[in-house]
Amino acid sequence: MDRLKVVIAPDSFKGSLAADRVAAALATGWLSARPGDEVVRLPVADGGEGTLDVFAAAVPGARRRSVKVTGPDGDPDVRLVDAQWLALPAGTAVVELARGSGLPLLGARRDPLGAHTVGLGQLLAAAVADPATRQIIVTLGGSASTDGGTGALAALGARFLDGAGAPLPPGGGELARLAAVDVDRLRPPPPGGVVCLTDVDAPLCGPSGAAAVFGPQKGADSDDIGRLDDGLRRLAALLGGQPDASGAGAAGGTGYGLAAAWGARLVPGALTVAEHAGLPAALADADLVITGEGRFDATSLSGKVVGGVLRLAATRGDEGDRPVPVLLVAGQLGAPAPPGVEQALALATLAGGVEAAVAEPAHWLAVAGARLAVTRTSKT
Repeated sequence: MDRLKVVIAPDSFKGSLAADRVAAALATGWLSARPGDEVVRLPVADGGEGTLDVFAAAVPGARRRSVKVTGPDGDPDVRLVDAQWLALPAGTAVVELARGSGLPLLGARRDPLGAHTVGLGQLLAAAVADPATRQIIVTLGGSASTDGGTGALAALGARFLDGAGAPLPPGGGELARLAAVDVDRLRPPPPGGVVCLTDVDAPLCGPSGAAAVFGPQKGADSDDIGRLDDGLRRLAALLGGQPDASGAGAAGGTGYGLAAAWGARLVPGALTVAEHAGLPAALADADLVITGEGRFDATSLSGKVVGGVLRLAATRGDEGDRPVPVLLVAGQLGAPAPPGVEQALALATLAGGVEAAVAEPAHWLAVAGARLAVTRTSKT
């Protein structure tokens, strides 16, 4: 039996397992069937929840910094949450939106009109205040709000005013009353600028925008979506920038807000994280790569981890070598496996149902890893 180099590069299975534990379980299963193979675990992310942990594991010398910030709940009873940002060597700070303004921080409750990104702004302020910070990477994904990033910008000194000149309360639902924007006191970004990692390519407004596509998962009904979209349009009319840019609608429009007011660059998160994790180098001599996520569907190829891994695997073929074969493991398969994927497995199928798969994800990931390894053995 030929010895293979297998790279395991999954995203987290949201709500079940972090990416490093997904990779570990798949590796355990694979090695149970093919113990002589070289298995390289490289968990990755796309800018959503868990991206900070991937950077921390991938970059030697990374240091976590803890900050108490305002949670995303728009309720007057303000709740502080414990959040972190990451200081990398050479002065790069990594700030994960989900740590301070993420949907999971609300628990079962949803607040589509009142939720905000103030906590993200407080994390950014802490990172900028560190004298070592030369550049900031903001990972966008998992947002609880659709406020166009106005909460974050307000925490950095911007003012969003109503017709009487009074500051608006935070929350995307308030932007329908927006009459003026004052950025004179906005704290400047670090000298090396700001890069936003996006996990979607949505524009700010319209039927493909932040409110229409992602508002429902944040609790927005049809009336809420109309109000939120109107508010984002009003914001764009006053703040300028490029509301139609790819990724402007990321994190409830936070990508747009940081780009328009703070000069941030919007880049695909999956490929950027993969580069920091060393995935391109690992694929250079790999025999195959296993990737995956909690649910594979039509959005998985637009800025997500699976799409990024497929692109990198195909790129090796562009450089004169054959593409790296890709195997896919997902909690659920909501769409057919795309070209480039040799084999796809769903944990829900292996376990006999979604509930059983969610109850023991590590076990079924190990089963999937072993199943893929046995299949590969039959081909070698």
